[in-house]
Amino acid sequence: MIVVTGATGPFGHAVVQHLLERGVPAGEIVAAARAPERAGALASQGVGVREADYDRPETLAAAFAGADRLMFVSANGPNEVRIAQHRSVVDAAKRAGVGLVVYTSLVDAPDSPLILAPVHRDTEQALVDSGLPTVLLRNGWYTENFTGNLQYAVDQGVIVGAADEDARIASASRADLAEAAAAVLTSDVRGGEVYELTGDDAWTPKELASTADEIMEHKPVVYRQLSPEEYAQVLAGAGVPPFMVDIIVDADLRMSEGVFSRTSGDLRRLLGRPTRTLRDSVWDALQIGSS
Repeated sequence: MIVVTGATGPFGHAVVQHLLERGVPAGEIVAAARAPERAGALASQGVGVREADYDRPETLAAAFAGADRLMFVSANGPNEVRIAQHRSVVDAAKRAGVGLVVYTSLVDAPDSPLILAPVHRDTEQALVDSGLPTVLLRNGWYTENFTGNLQYAVDQGVIVGAADEDARIASASRADLAEAAAAVLTSDVRGGEVYELTGDDAWTPKELASTADEIMEHKPVVYRQLSPEEYAQVLAGAGVPPFMVDIIVDADLRMSEGVFSRTSGDLRRLLGRPTRTLRDSVWDALQIGSS
């Protein structure tokens, strides 16, 4: 049995769908979620549903019971909250006797200077200390972090950020990363494998704008670099939580230092095909169709 945490979120839900597409019987998949009532669409497909609330450790061991493989999707929140949540997940997985844990970590986690990296270093170490067989999916920066609000930016004619316009980013789409996770969950991995998951190509904010400009044809789009303080104000004004503002601004500044520029090839190998291109993601974000 495969248990997928965060199964009502975009990543976890996509993993479940890819497992079904790969022929895993619905009855052998459990969608574990903080709010099980939101998993109705998965339940209607025959997928099992269990409550797994990272903030309520007492729900976790029961949710993981009988799991041959656990897809441990990292939480979202301030570092100190996430570290506590993740340790609860690891403890519960050990108590439940989970056969193998597949964890969504961060690209280059051991040496990353990003302010969210300590969460993943702590979790990776907790998994080592637990003795649980573990596979690390060190996910790169989501392309959707740039394209999620792209339509609004295009309407304004300007994409803003704190990164240099020529900073290189080997991002990966959530769809590709979820498909890769499903591939790992259905493979013969035994634990100890580490995958650094990046897109095939590193692109720049300037290229993001020019790609949107090209797709929109007659609507000019440019990239404008803001100071960290200005960008933080823009994000806060858009309702982004303070902890996430810090993460996003920090990531943009680190992009300019080349933190996300490396391409590894691991994602392509797991998928058995090239990764989605920047143009693919921009095309979809602008709801024009798929290339």
